[in-house]
Amino acid sequence: MTLSPQEKKDLSAIRMNKAREFLEDARANHEGKRFRTSVNRSYYSALNAVRALLILDGVNPESHDGIITMVSLRFIKTKLIPLSVIKDFKVLLSRRTDVDYGDFDTIGPEDAEDSINKAENILSEISGTLIKFE
Repeated sequence: MTLSPQEKKDLSAIRMNKAREFLEDARANHEGKRFRTSVNRSYYSALNAVRALLILDGVNPESHDGIITMVSLRFIKTKLIPLSVIKDFKVLLSRRTDVDYGDFDTIGPEDAEDSINKAENILSEISGTLIKFE
């Protein structure tokens, strides 16, 4: 599927709106002491923000590893976004995998809050980079 530049912008905006909504969900779940769900929503917030950026560059990976690879190649290596974005993204992915598939509770309020902070930082960096595509 080939998207026009306007369609890419529209899809990017949809994904960023989703990212912001999921970040709000992460905060609300943290306040409700649903830390696993908070971590999950933090990860998906970051995922949607990263996907919003990638689509503007004409890339739409279908796997989590593909997203990491494409962000690293197209935005970290070129210094358009800092290395901390991908490092934080990997931490969020690992935590999300633990809470979604792990048998033992290993996430507490501190990890959940840290996940929210990492997602906020990723959204901030991505938002600043999206402006360069306007």
